[in-house]
Amino acid sequence: MHVLYVIDSLERVGGAEQGLASMAPHLIRSGVRLDIAYLVDSEGFQPELAAAGATLFGVHRAGRSGRVRGLYELLRERRPDLVHTTLFESDVLGRSAALAARVPVVSSLVNSSYGPEHVHARGLSPWKVRAAQAVDGVTAQGTRRFHALTRHVAGAMSRRLRISPDRIDVIPRGRDPELLGTADPERRAKVRASLGLPQEVPLVLAAARQQYQKGLDVLLESWPRVRRAVPEAVLLLAGGPGAETARLRALAEAADGGAAPASDGSTGSVRFLGARTDVFDLMAASDVFTAPSRWEGLGSAAMEAMGVGVPLVCSDVPALRETVGSEEYASLVPPERPEELADALVATLEHTEAAQRRVEAARARFLAFFTLQRVTGRTVDFYERSLGARGRGGR
Repeated sequence: MHVLYVIDSLERVGGAEQGLASMAPHLIRSGVRLDIAYLVDSEGFQPELAAAGATLFGVHRAGRSGRVRGLYELLRERRPDLVHTTLFESDVLGRSAALAARVPVVSSLVNSSYGPEHVHARGLSPWKVRAAQAVDGVTAQGTRRFHALTRHVAGAMSRRLRISPDRIDVIPRGRDPELLGTADPERRAKVRASLGLPQEVPLVLAAARQQYQKGLDVLLESWPRVRRAVPEAVLLLAGGPGAETARLRALAEAADGGAAPASDGSTGSVRFLGARTDVFDLMAASDVFTAPSRWEGLGSAAMEAMGVGVPLVCSDVPALRETVGSEEYASLVPPERPEELADALVATLEHTEAAQRRVEAARARFLAFFTLQRVTGRTVDFYERSLGARGRGGR
């Protein structure tokens, strides 16, 4: 089976890019001949993907029409059996090129986009959200099948793109348990030493882009309450800068009583680590991992924390609840409630036996549902089912 995968970029910061880099070697070992076309000319996972056996094509022409033309020419040259698109630009442009070249196309639904939370999100224009929804919906009609990360995303996007639910398969992202590793005392000590942190310091970690969706501002608003209960606690924020960076740095400064921040925005108890390639190690060194998101498509970082074995405190939004399961596996709090988030963080830091029981249950859940071996097999089945379909998007 020959698949051309179209994605916006191969940068190391996004969940879709990380998911592709993780699964590509397993797809290739499963017999998939994998081509990857990416639209943004930037460095990222290219070395790992090439080493795994994927063939890479940068489609960096000017303008959307130029990129559609470039993808069309690539399809005519490579003649894949199937095109798989991920993320908005690649969905719209990749579907258009595939339909013009008469190649079956499938798309991943990675977020519950176009809802009220997006229309009213800080920094987003409502009319642009609705315009994007219209374009997405039109090109979706020619798509053979869809892959959604969660049942929540499948349901929401079925309604918002006006596609039949029976054209959507739900398959989460996966991770390699060996690559994640586990949280053991030796690993914890090594990572904390590299950060210059004492072994006994209560450590809370969030790993996310500095965007409104991720709710890091809510976490920082909760931090003074955490520090009143646990004065020695330290908060690590791993993730690249974004639209919320200035606001987050101001909140960090306020959380530490107006202490003068360092050049990267770090204060006495809040450290901005920037984009990191060692997030799994940071998880293993932490006492709590938190995902305070306003919405998610899956919650990849929370899923990874389940695999590493670190106590979880998450927003109780549909996709995150679906990923982590229930209160048996993680502490779940309503989104945008800083006081309740603080109380959950403090309880997790203080009640270690209960937190450890959740950790053990969460890792068992990860091994049952989110390993790369399981997810890769389901993805190959999805491709085969899509090639066998002759629905509205078929040729």
